[in-house]
Amino acid sequence: MTNTLRTVLFDLDGTLADTAPDLAFALNAVLQEQGRAPLPFETIRPVVSHGGTALIRLGFEIEPGTAAFETLRLRLLDIYRDHLARHTRLFPGIEELLGAIEQRGMNWGVVTNKPAWLTDPLLEQIGLSARAACVVSGDTVAERKPHPAPMLHACHLAGSEAYQCLYVGDAARDIEAGRRAGMKTLVALFGYIGEDEQPASWGADGMIAHPAELLDWITAHD
Repeated sequence: MTNTLRTVLFDLDGTLADTAPDLAFALNAVLQEQGRAPLPFETIRPVVSHGGTALIRLGFEIEPGTAAFETLRLRLLDIYRDHLARHTRLFPGIEELLGAIEQRGMNWGVVTNKPAWLTDPLLEQIGLSARAACVVSGDTVAERKPHPAPMLHACHLAGSEAYQCLYVGDAARDIEAGRRAGMKTLVALFGYIGEDEQPASWGADGMIAHPAELLDWITAHD
């Protein structure tokens, strides 16, 4: 058995793509519809990786189960769907990274908790759909990260065993999911990590401050 890595899997929001501007727009649109003041982008950005529920909790200071919570969350997602790639871009260095991965004869894919009805059109609009070896969304299988099931499904689709995969994410649940699946894991420090979070405590195999450092990590550990 060889330990050679064959597949690099990425979280989507805050790792592969900088989706925060469009999600912040959607949250502030809902706030303004409800007669509330918009929040600063810097306040919203660290919460983006945690999804629509976390954004509504932040914006309205209410918890799931509260009256109107689900209505507000669905409204947020509706607005977001209509502005999926208005300002969303790949993080600087990601395009070059994906090209280098492909040139090495490796493949790459996406594992996200974002539902497929948002994931698929977003990847299409930013030009990645045809290149990804696999795309596993939050509703592709019965479980979501931090459960390992989405990770193992991605391995199957990509044609790799878990020990041949590296998962890159910007949240504790990303690292937990990858570790539970038996993958190597890296924290994307350029992602949506709050000041109160401690990524060094998540148990990842490494941390990268820029996408280009991923290739250096692979070279050093392969």
